Amino acid sequence: MKLRSIICCALLLALGVFTTVHAQESEYKISKAFTHKNLSIFLIHGRDKYTKNNILTLQEAMENKEFVVYETSDVNELAVENLSKTQDVFIQSGDIVKGGKQDRVLAVSIIIPAGSGRILIQAFCVESGRWQKRGKEEDGKFGSSSERIVTKELKLAANKSKSQQEVWSEVSKAQDKLSANVGATVNSNTSATSLQLALENKQVKANIDSYIDALDNIIEDKRDVIGYAFAINGKINSADVYVSNSLFKKLWLRMLKAAAVEAVANLNEKVKFSTVKPGEVLAFLEGAARAKASEQTVSKRSKVITREDEKNVLFEAVDSRSKLVIHRNYVTKH
Repeated sequence: MKLRSIICCALLLALGVFTTVHAQESEYKISKAFTHKNLSIFLIHGRDKYTKNNILTLQEAMENKEFVVYETSDVNELAVENLSKTQDVFIQSGDIVKGGKQDRVLAVSIIIPAGSGRILIQAFCVESGRWQKRGKEEDGKFGSSSERIVTKELKLAANKSKSQQEVWSEVSKAQDKLSANVGATVNSNTSATSLQLALENKQVKANIDSYIDALDNIIEDKRDVIGYAFAINGKINSADVYVSNSLFKKLWLRMLKAAAVEAVANLNEKVKFSTVKPGEVLAFLEGAARAKASEQTVSKRSKVITREDEKNVLFEAVDSRSKLVIHRNYVTKH
């Protein structure tokens, strides 16, 4: 049986069904490309590091009224509180919270434990100019978290440069590119600078529908998928790996939507490109994992290890209590 398993694995590798990559303590297997138009998705297979099912996503927790994100009147800092007595909440760097005095993007990946009390968390504004209540929204707290930041440039501005000015600049660029490709201005009349409202635009949603329909089901019945990588126009863009399959599945549609928005913003049907191969994704992950590391303490519960070289940057969110890397975000710099 052991010999048969070895032979089967060898055949699968030879056929290009997956490529194996050793990234620090984990062994990943990279699937073939699942491609729609200019977006290619690669599933990352690996073993769970966290077997409990008591983690909610930020979106789930806010919809259940079990989590509150408070306005602090500081553009770059918000307060969060987990009201649940049993459920931990996973905040992912790049999650947008809507409302308050300005829409914000949360800048760190962190687990907020049940019954946490108020915890301060770093954030960036993704809506310049407004500093007051918008419509019927509350200005003392945020009402929802249904979208994520889009484009790798925005990810780098928020996570690497940590520059508010760069974040605003990249939001504007993303809106302009989307407007050019969907055939209508995506900036909202309610707040022209709001990335959240631009992502809610009907034309944007209509343009990403075909991507979602084509790619949403590729994770069905796959219990060992813990992350994904994607390429746009034949160039590797980003990858995300999570601590468990259950957490990944909860976040999958949200992440796919963000990748699809970026693909739409960069779509040029006249441009021909070659599909990225799993071995190239392998090289991307390996290269980022070998880069020089620096460490930042985010809270008593969390720290971020950043690994960076001239080509790539990897952000590792570490839960200080369990010592687990709960989220890895890989981004190409060029």
